[in-house]
Amino acid sequence: MVRYFALAVLFGLLALPAVVRAQELQDANAQTPLAGDTFMSDPQGAITRARELIAAGNLSGAIKQLEAYVVAHPNEPAPQRFLGDLYFREGKFADAEAQYYAILRRSPDDRETHNRLGTVYAMENRVDDAIGQFDASLPGADSVGDLVALHLRKGDLPAYRQRMEGLALHNPESADLQSELGQVYEAMHQPSQAVTQFQKAIHLEPQSLVALNGLGLAYLDEKDYEDAAAQLSACLTLDPMNYPCADNLAATYLESRKFADAERMLKSAHHLAPERPEALVNYGYLADVRNDWKGAIAYYIQAINVWPYSRDAYVNLGVDYEEHGLYPLAEQALLKGVAAAPDDGRIHYLLGRAYEAQNKPDLAMQQFRVAETSLDPDIARIAQQSFDELKSAKPQ
Repeated sequence: MVRYFALAVLFGLLALPAVVRAQELQDANAQTPLAGDTFMSDPQGAITRARELIAAGNLSGAIKQLEAYVVAHPNEPAPQRFLGDLYFREGKFADAEAQYYAILRRSPDDRETHNRLGTVYAMENRVDDAIGQFDASLPGADSVGDLVALHLRKGDLPAYRQRMEGLALHNPESADLQSELGQVYEAMHQPSQAVTQFQKAIHLEPQSLVALNGLGLAYLDEKDYEDAAAQLSACLTLDPMNYPCADNLAATYLESRKFADAERMLKSAHHLAPERPEALVNYGYLADVRNDWKGAIAYYIQAINVWPYSRDAYVNLGVDYEEHGLYPLAEQALLKGVAAAPDDGRIHYLLGRAYEAQNKPDLAMQQFRVAETSLDPDIARIAQQSFDELKSAKPQ
């Protein structure tokens, strides 16, 4: 089982750019602002200070600061959305939902907040409600991958794909629809078709960050590292503080074994958004490449602590534990991964391997059977092979 580097998507959870400054970190740690007339409006500053507290390991302080700021400035959506994001990260779904609802009552067309609320509903397995929120977040928000997963869970993914293809075909001048169809193909592991759609979107809107990022990822899936790096670099030229493109360029360098360049880009990406997990997962991937598996595990655990829903962190943690025979630890980590990402076939497959290694064939076969439904054809294939081998080995 291969390890995965972590890819970031545009406009996803906690994707607001920030610059970390040491003096601001010192000030933020020294005193938590209180709501009041002297608590001046500075929405980006409030988010920056919260990010710095998170980077220093003080999540509770970041939440308290944002709670106070939102009380003082209840009509500023960005800090309130960020507060909801932090509640969601802690598993406080009701509190996160309340923050998102408050924003949507004031601004019903706030697409980023519809995206966040869709994520809450998806975690609560409210499939239709989640689909409705993700649909309301488009165009612009990163919701297409979530929609693909939800329609797969619902059982109507072919109809969803057909609908998106029809919309793109009948609206050839819409860069957004061409890009959204590209994201559908990318989520369904069809990178060559995704390339075509993203190229159409860029032809219509050359400065579309979503399309540039998407095209870079599609090229990366095709192992066309030169073109992937070119698209992601173009994205960063347009927006030097874009975390997704920075992390994805780092992933491109990792995959193409340009490790010094990868480390440089990872430092930049993590600096922009220390509360996001992807750069931490990629630091772990880099440590694995350098044969420091214990250091890699520490990064994967840190990524999970930062974001308990980080699929790639659970996958890579499971791979490392299993490679070193630590199957009970792998089982423990992967069970948490299944709870966080029930639709990820990689996690189910690895959990099946952990069960198989511990002589639990029935549990292993259950996990392999689930993994067979993965949209990733490689995972589906090896899961089916593992299931068949176990089934044939069982006494009749």
